[in-house]
Amino acid sequence: MAGSIEELAKYRYERGMEELHNAKEVMSSGSYKLALNRSYYAIFHAMRAVNVLDEFDSSKHSGVIAHFNQHHVKTGDFDKRASKIIQNAMEMREHADYEDFFVASKKDAEEQICRAEEFLECVKGYLERKQVL
Repeated sequence: MAGSIEELAKYRYERGMEELHNAKEVMSSGSYKLALNRSYYAIFHAMRAVNVLDEFDSSKHSGVIAHFNQHHVKTGDFDKRASKIIQNAMEMREHADYEDFFVASKKDAEEQICRAEEFLECVKGYLERKQVL
């Protein structure tokens, strides 16, 4: 199985879990913007874990998101809430990373981390059903 698609999916999921852990760590130190950023990347890597099972990847975030939504949300692999979680996480990260004078609150960071946890739990269930985890 060395170098297999399944191993890559597992690696990407684990990377997502690592980013979720990082989000919690930086939030606890008061770095709320960075927590928004890391929680988005937790979701992003989890999406890539799912997409790689379709042998799909993209160098653009929009491509990763579009594929996930089209091939996994619209088909019913994931609830429509997953798409809303992704959209919200992307918007919050863009505000935090690029918007001058954006102030991220502790509540923003906590809510986003909770949504990222929910998303990764759904991805975990999917990967278990696919016998990747």
